[in-house]
Amino acid sequence: MIRLAVRVRRDRAEQALAELLELAPGGVEEIDHGDAVEYAVYGAAGELPELGDLRAAVGDDLVDVTSREVADGWADRWKRFHVPIVVADRLRVRPPWAAPEDGPIDVVVDPGQAFGTGAHVTTRLCLELLLELEPGGPLLDVGCGSGVLAIAGAKLGWNPVLGVDHEAESVAATRENARANGVEVAAARADLRRDPLPWAPTVTANLLRPLLLTLAGRLPPDSPDAVIASGLLVHEADEVAEAFAAAGLHERARRAEGEWAALLVTGA
Repeated sequence: MIRLAVRVRRDRAEQALAELLELAPGGVEEIDHGDAVEYAVYGAAGELPELGDLRAAVGDDLVDVTSREVADGWADRWKRFHVPIVVADRLRVRPPWAAPEDGPIDVVVDPGQAFGTGAHVTTRLCLELLLELEPGGPLLDVGCGSGVLAIAGAKLGWNPVLGVDHEAESVAATRENARANGVEVAAARADLRRDPLPWAPTVTANLLRPLLLTLAGRLPPDSPDAVIASGLLVHEADEVAEAFAAAGLHERARRAEGEWAALLVTGA
């Protein structure tokens, strides 16, 4: 197993993450180093290059790149980093090797399949805001990743639920995780920048800032009743809120944790 890591200045982290996710839709590991952020991807020998240590250009900046072989047994140790999380005492998101528990609604997601397991701050913030809405009617999850938001929506009572993603791996993961949870979630490939999006009164979008701005600019005239937008940094929240306001959706709630933020915008 090869670990390929990129360390970048915090003010350049968003750009580096966006480029890495184009290459690794299965997700990245994120490590906070204070004034820098490290993103790492894992793959078998031959799938990832063994580059050693070097510096590379991302835009007009330089980043540190390291690659090394990971010792046997890494996969078991990796599982220990993925533990169940409970959101507002109502939802429990867990990996498949963690046992279900009585109480909160159970959502099981395989973190090895696609980006978005519930453990990342941006996903948790989305789930918190989703719990503020009254379930019912169609729900569209844009950039569905592993399907955690779509599956949670289906279990809370939205129906039908559709997830769309640019990556085929994410579409397959959403379908598989939905089957594992015993819920009906349709999933399809779509490019947010070009393809028309299905209309739904409730939309979740855990995306980076550029794609959230694209989503706000491509909403149809009969805009959704509510959009949950996450994946943005705290200092980007006002800009994204203004973009949705221009589309007729105004900020109703905002959540922030660390450097990340999420918005709930509604038409009312």
